[in-house]
Amino acid sequence: MANKLKVAFVCVHNSCRSQIAEALCKKLAADMFDCYSAGTVVVDKINPDAVRLLKQIHNIDMEETQFSKLITDLPPIDILITMGCNVECPAISHTYHEDWGLEDPSGKCDEEFLKTIYKIERNILQLKRTVQNTNS
Repeated sequence: MANKLKVAFVCVHNSCRSQIAEALCKKLAADMFDCYSAGTVVVDKINPDAVRLLKQIHNIDMEETQFSKLITDLPPIDILITMGCNVECPAISHTYHEDWGLEDPSGKCDEEFLKTIYKIERNILQLKRTVQNTNS
């Protein structure tokens, strides 16, 4: 795909779900999307449980390639994915939007993190199929 669509995963703190989504998007859909994540608040580090589990499952080290960013740091976005933070996101110009309604696994057991990771994987693959079908 010559001009890849820019997809942004947005959450309040950009420390867990949105970071997982950015990392998995880069792994599973980089052929179709330029993948970003951002939040309305910046944190010092990505959730350590998310970092540990993505290293174990996908051999992705988010601490090497990602950091918490503000939505004002995003380039112009084609696809906006909100994680389900139950807050109103500031206006971000986009042509397509989905809210994935994911519960924050922060502070919970690994099983909850794994559920979130696998749900994000499925959602990214579904988004990819949706865009492919739209462009066929």
